[in-house]
Amino acid sequence: MAKKKRRLKKQVKIALIVITCLILPIIIWSIQYNLGLRAVDKNGKSIKITIESGDSYTSIGSFLKEQKLIRSELYYKIYIKTHDLKALVPGTYTLNQTMDVPTIIKTLGEKNDTKVLTFREGLNIRQIAKIVEEKLNIKSDDFIAVLSDSSNLDKWINEYWFLTNDIKNSEIYYPLEGYLFPDTYHFDEGATSVEVIKKMLDNTEKRLEPYKNKIVTSSSSIHDIITMSSILELEVSASSDRNGVVSVFYNRINSNMPLQADATTYYAEKLELHERDLYQSELNSCNAYNTRCQTMLGLPVGPICNPGIESIEATLNPTPSDYLYYVADNQGKTYFARTYSEHNKIIANLKAEGLFERWD
Repeated sequence: MAKKKRRLKKQVKIALIVITCLILPIIIWSIQYNLGLRAVDKNGKSIKITIESGDSYTSIGSFLKEQKLIRSELYYKIYIKTHDLKALVPGTYTLNQTMDVPTIIKTLGEKNDTKVLTFREGLNIRQIAKIVEEKLNIKSDDFIAVLSDSSNLDKWINEYWFLTNDIKNSEIYYPLEGYLFPDTYHFDEGATSVEVIKKMLDNTEKRLEPYKNKIVTSSSSIHDIITMSSILELEVSASSDRNGVVSVFYNRINSNMPLQADATTYYAEKLELHERDLYQSELNSCNAYNTRCQTMLGLPVGPICNPGIESIEATLNPTPSDYLYYVADNQGKTYFARTYSEHNKIIANLKAEGLFERWD
């Protein structure tokens, strides 16, 4: 009987040791986990975080750690993996270092007052200003005044490598034309003109960065590259044809021929593209933008819209050719010619086949 009792006591001790060895690590881990979810600082500062399209709770973990908004990226990720969370809503959120992880997640999951503004490729400053006025509490005239302000321009020229004193030419309508990258943006409801412009310039810098070396080593200035890209954006609808068309433009410049791009005339007259047919007097009018003027050689004084990356890439990579003319049919196909008579024959054939429609 005594032996049985001793055996039972031994078994209980073993069981207790086993249980302790199993449970104690769990208890310790649980304590560490809960500590890891706590706020970083009892008297912390507020930090704004912008959630872009495509961001997830996982992808922003390292940023939250860098900003000292969370104690541990590991425990943060365990938390989000073990909770059923809704997708992040793009926008700008204000977080604070006094927030623990559950509070941060709750804040990011709440609906916010972010405004979504989409600027497609080829919009000009007037069109961008109109969208800003519609979506934000900013008058279009005030927006244009801010981006034209000389002191602002000087600051931005010093801050962004792609902005040069070329944008301050007195004949340019809007100094930042061409430099506000077309994209979808998220702004706070109370965003200012400067905040909107800065965010767009930041995006331009980000999008141009892969091409920076080619741009700065080019024989053309960044201003001329953006100007050429803006003409290409409006003149050619099919991106696959842009490398060929930009070659035509360069060939005409090198041959001392005017570009004769109608899109520049519309911009010169402050008309929207294809708003109506151009008058002959407008086509003949000579100013710093109108390349239809027979005495105007080379590029206009500045960009005529804000081009997308495909037009910029094409401008940097023209297809070598000796073509001097091009025309597109109403299906979007582009035809190239070396001589004016060859060009006219192509147009005549397109008309005969019902494929020629000037503004299609």
